[in-house]
Amino acid sequence: MKILQFYEMKEKPVISLEFFPPKDIDAFDKDVDELMLLKPDYVTVTFGAGGSTRDGSYKTVKKLIEDKNLPVVAYIAGYGLSPKEITDVLDKYQALGIGTIFVIRGDKPREADFKPHPESFTYAYEMIGFIKEHYDFTLGCAGYPEGHLEAESLEADIEHLKLKIDSGAEYIVTQYCYDHGMYADFVKKCRAVGIDVPIIPGIMPVYSIKLTNMLSRLCGATVPEEMRQKLDSLAEAGGEAVLDYGIDQAVEHCRGLLRQNVPGLHFYTMDRSRSTSEIVRRLKADNLL
Repeated sequence: MKILQFYEMKEKPVISLEFFPPKDIDAFDKDVDELMLLKPDYVTVTFGAGGSTRDGSYKTVKKLIEDKNLPVVAYIAGYGLSPKEITDVLDKYQALGIGTIFVIRGDKPREADFKPHPESFTYAYEMIGFIKEHYDFTLGCAGYPEGHLEAESLEADIEHLKLKIDSGAEYIVTQYCYDHGMYADFVKKCRAVGIDVPIIPGIMPVYSIKLTNMLSRLCGATVPEEMRQKLDSLAEAGGEAVLDYGIDQAVEHCRGLLRQNVPGLHFYTMDRSRSTSEIVRRLKADNLL
């Protein structure tokens, strides 16, 4: 099944979970098994900058399909890769039976000696067009409620997002934000420029204060002042207190999103089970999922 069908056919919001290639396969197995109790509709597997995790990503996708019997969306991040390298990756995913690819430009690798291939695609929409021309995958792409860090403005970034849709992307998963009103404004602006595909909000629970601050800088996701003050007050309370707060905050955020009749919730699990499991269980208890 191509993933877009879940958004077209399911009466309740779709639940999707994101993983990255694990370093500790035993811990990964345990967390995946715990998360599968939630009965997610599908899962996704990331792809490292410059193809740095291409082998690990492939093995993780294969494991989730063959060992866990899960519908999987495979990421591809094309920055620095040649068209031939991209087709090599996609051919392997196609052979696994993957029907949906999530296409991002990806970050520039941090290695000082990294040199992108001279034929590498500069923008995600170019790669989307290339894949659409050569394959029959359903394609997803990323949207940024606060604008991409490299964008001149949110409006300019939404125009760029429109290029991705015009090039063949059929659904959008957003960068996380902690304000459900910001997501609503983003969707409204997207619809105003003619973007009519499903726009799925990304959910990033607070896992730790350090990780939240680091991701905020890397992703350009604002931590609201009230939330920042609460995290500061928990700095001496220990990791469990922070994790519990993160769950409470995410549940309220998701409730606000679900009141907007969002097509689904996409959880950035960070290969951990406790937070996402508890959040989804509470939302199901509310009969929201």
